[in-house]
Amino acid sequence: MELDDITGGIIDVSMRIHTQLGPGLLESVYEVVLARSLQQRGMTVERQKSVTFSFDGMIFEDGFRIDLLVENRVIVELKSVEKLSPVHGKQLFTYLRLMDLPVGLLINFGAATLKEGLQRVVNNLPASASPRLRVNRFQA
Repeated sequence: MELDDITGGIIDVSMRIHTQLGPGLLESVYEVVLARSLQQRGMTVERQKSVTFSFDGMIFEDGFRIDLLVENRVIVELKSVEKLSPVHGKQLFTYLRLMDLPVGLLINFGAATLKEGLQRVVNNLPASASPRLRVNRFQA
């Protein structure tokens, strides 16, 4: 599966979930529903994946947890807050760098519309040519 197909599928499913459920539920509810919906589309999804990393000779077991890892290539970080903070995009970018992955999606189900609550965060990846992936972007 191409990277743009994976992220496009995640965005499509997330928009449907946001439209049907609306904002205001706990992040954990959106996580379960999104993971199941993506699995029903045939995608591999890991929830609350613990990540170990090393720095300067030190190993950090369970250094952080990511909400969803889709197809072992895309990190999905979920929020259910009124407005995303700049630190949320920076956090996802750090996760991408530490895991050496090219792209992640920051999805805020608490936003009035999903378009304003969605950021595509990239790590050494050229911009996508796909018009359906032209959403709010964060790039450090």
